[in-house]
Amino acid sequence: MVQSVLLVFAMDAEAQPLIQALGLTEDAPPKIVGPAPCVTFSGQHGDLQVHVVWNGKDKDTGVDNVGTVPASLSTYLAVMAFKPDVVISAGTAGGFKAQGAAIGDVFLGTAVINHDRRIPLPSFDKYGIGYSLCLATPKLRSHLGLKQGVVSSGNSLDYTDKCMEIMGQHQVAVKEMEAAAIAWACNLYHVPLMCVKAVTDIVDGDRPTSEEFLENLHAAAAALQATLPRVLTEMAGKKLSEL
Repeated sequence: MVQSVLLVFAMDAEAQPLIQALGLTEDAPPKIVGPAPCVTFSGQHGDLQVHVVWNGKDKDTGVDNVGTVPASLSTYLAVMAFKPDVVISAGTAGGFKAQGAAIGDVFLGTAVINHDRRIPLPSFDKYGIGYSLCLATPKLRSHLGLKQGVVSSGNSLDYTDKCMEIMGQHQVAVKEMEAAAIAWACNLYHVPLMCVKAVTDIVDGDRPTSEEFLENLHAAAAALQATLPRVLTEMAGKKLSEL
């Protein structure tokens, strides 16, 4: 039965709408101590224990700790601290119109890959892509009317032609910077992963990614806030096979 869920966010702007909507409070004393920069929040949503870990801010620049390294660290430490039944990689992403994405859409991940971890050596090539299936939730997706597709992670907001080639080969629906690293940490603990991603920009569109991202970040975060409580309600008390 799903009794405890951990949501992993990279950015404060992505996490705060849900934290406020569910009335979650920052864990005190901290469940994860420094020097790890991540911050955790906990509370209840009906009968479900809900925990949020946000990657925190970089001490030198003051910006959110985005990317795969902070995400894997936050997930590893939070899974150790909370022992959740399911982890959700939640946040914003670029979407591919070729896979039916539009700004504001919310996608459930079917699998995750890395598009910028290219290691052309025997077996290391497969390791680099890091293909990992997400928890299958066909009933939840159908009931909530969400789109679905492969989620691809990389450590740059932009991308190379080779990145696009890899994403095309895997029919990637949304591109972001954390999910594959979160999956790596989840797989260490054999904890199932869901990805819930709201689209801020169109990767295969005609506008600069950075421009669209900044323009649509708060609207996409609001779409997440509207969707995630419904996802949690659908999960509460159910077996994984019932999702």
